Amino acid sequence: MGAAEPLRSVLWVKQQRCAVSLDPARALLRWWRSPGPGAGAPGAASRPKHLLVFINPFGGKGQGKRIYERKVAPLFTLASITTEIIVTERANHAKESLYELNIDKYDGIVCVGGDGMFSEVLHGLVGRTQRDAGVDQDQARAALVPSPLRIGIIPAGSTDCVCYSTVGTNDAETSALHIVVGDSLPMDVSSVHHNSTLLRYSVSLLGYGFYGDIIKDSEQKRWMGLVRYDFSGLKTFLSHHCYEGTVSFLPAQHTVGSPRDRKPCRAGCFVCRQSKRQLEEERKRSLYGLESAEEVEEWKVVCGQFLAINATNMSCACPRSPQGLSPAAHLGDGSSDLILIRKCSRFNFLRFLVRHTNQGDQFDFTFVEVYRVKKFQFVSKPAEDKDGSVRGRGKKRLGQLCSDRPPCCCAVSSSAWNCDGEVLSSPAIEVRVHCQLVRLFARGIEENSKQESHR
Repeated sequence: MGAAEPLRSVLWVKQQRCAVSLDPARALLRWWRSPGPGAGAPGAASRPKHLLVFINPFGGKGQGKRIYERKVAPLFTLASITTEIIVTERANHAKESLYELNIDKYDGIVCVGGDGMFSEVLHGLVGRTQRDAGVDQDQARAALVPSPLRIGIIPAGSTDCVCYSTVGTNDAETSALHIVVGDSLPMDVSSVHHNSTLLRYSVSLLGYGFYGDIIKDSEQKRWMGLVRYDFSGLKTFLSHHCYEGTVSFLPAQHTVGSPRDRKPCRAGCFVCRQSKRQLEEERKRSLYGLESAEEVEEWKVVCGQFLAINATNMSCACPRSPQGLSPAAHLGDGSSDLILIRKCSRFNFLRFLVRHTNQGDQFDFTFVEVYRVKKFQFVSKPAEDKDGSVRGRGKKRLGQLCSDRPPCCCAVSSSAWNCDGEVLSSPAIEVRVHCQLVRLFARGIEENSKQESHR
């Protein structure tokens, strides 16, 4: 590991634009006047003054409170940021608080914990925003309203995938400094529905089959601690179950990238900016009544037996898998990378999994398909036989199914969905990506050209 790159930002001091650089290797903070466009008014950075902080004292290794007090609180004090702190006492404590409190007085929400803690704050903030705006979250086609408040993540969990995928490191001080300087990073959120009911929101991984079985099995072994994930992972791999079903999806034609272009999402990402512009143009065209006709023409269908079905809104990188499940997935392009792993030998599936830990192309297998989508539906074989609501809608607008694949040889039981680490028991779901619905106190991963050239 080489020396960490300096953290840079722009701050406004007495109406003057100043560039700021923090060199972590030498603990050196420098700043200088840097006149630029829009002088006299804050630009990209809007520093928070008053924050609501949620601390999960139980997540990960139980170090959340200690990490905040020793590493984060002193930085907030130096930056003259005042805080109100809530130490959570039960599941959904943060979510319930965000529905009840007057959040207008805060400049942002900070969560200290792991991915589960972030998910809880996300659900509370998004849900509160929709309630205040009069939006029915149970309507799968509802246009959700973005929240004006940013979310800061202080990593204190076991994996911290969201933090790692948006900042590039799981370091509490680095995340705190992004909050202090007021960085802002827009991020997509997927809504997951079943039978006209919102199940959950997702920002990282929706996984059926392999990853769904892991999280479902690990929930029954909480007494094992964090090692339960490794144990359940090995057990699931050896079981080698595959599941029969149908995936229908609407390709994200507005995006300017592709899942295999090896162009990762980075700070100031052009792909995210341009994709959002083109999505807005697409929505303007839909106002002329063309949306329904376009959807009938564009929906694609794949069916068969799958070892895993994964949908990622971000790379899902973490220290164990530095490239993530989809290295070129983008945080704010209004799409999700849908990864289908068809039935294959246990050895080939192991080869696929190993690719997640190195620089190899994990999509370069005949049994792996990847699509960039803005909506998708899944229904398992048993649900298909019952002609459920998701399937029924698919019949009306999708027509003939599976014409290019042989019929599956046997029926298998259903798996569960892993939604950002939470179990969704319903196999049949509808998923829609909401472009840049939330913003984080972050700026994206910054990487120099030399590192990029080695990819």
